[in-house]
Amino acid sequence: MAGLVLWDVDHTLIENGGVSKETYARAFELLTGRPATYRAETDGRTDPQIMVNLLRRHGIEPSPDQRARLGEALETAMALNRSRLSERGHALPGALDAITALAGVPGVVQSVLTGNIKPNAMAKVSVFGLHDRLDFEIGGYGSDGRVRADLVAVAQQRAARKYGHPFCRSSTVLIGDTPRDVAAGVDGGAAVIGVATGLDSMDVLAAAGADVVFSDLTDTPALVAAVTKLTGLSR
Repeated sequence: MAGLVLWDVDHTLIENGGVSKETYARAFELLTGRPATYRAETDGRTDPQIMVNLLRRHGIEPSPDQRARLGEALETAMALNRSRLSERGHALPGALDAITALAGVPGVVQSVLTGNIKPNAMAKVSVFGLHDRLDFEIGGYGSDGRVRADLVAVAQQRAARKYGHPFCRSSTVLIGDTPRDVAAGVDGGAAVIGVATGLDSMDVLAAAGADVVFSDLTDTPALVAAVTKLTGLSR
């Protein structure tokens, strides 16, 4: 038996200290040659969605060339902002302990499911030392599709190819902090653990359809028990 754990990144594993929105603004400037007037709207959207919306808020319909350069601009902007992220952000309480404990559960493999493009997701997690036990080869990223729920199947298929075991709703758990994260799991084919470490309360996450809800990641034994139960590994 095997279980796949997919972590959201921003406000679930890390707090970015506002650097994410600065990164979108910097990417906007790289794409257009002028500073952004409006702030990016994030809230569980994918990076390409965020950038297209930001361009349109400025009255710019993205050209094919700009769309093709979105990923490059975002990666460059994140690299330029890496030191700011290190200074102003932090890993959320319990995140490292949770990842470490799950890595010790036989059959569990862990990755991320995030709206970030892959290089930026890796950068955000590695800045705070959370990357060692996460397999980024099997994650689902904003560059993999416009619909967040579709990223679950992308991650499951990558994990199946690498580990030689099929992953489905009964063996996959998504952990996230927003109703969009919950919807991605529910619609995409995963059980969901909601953590109220972002703007949304436990009640909101439960109402959105999360199978289990925690206030944060600090109760490591309870989190591990929830993951093993939802993936069938506790049987």
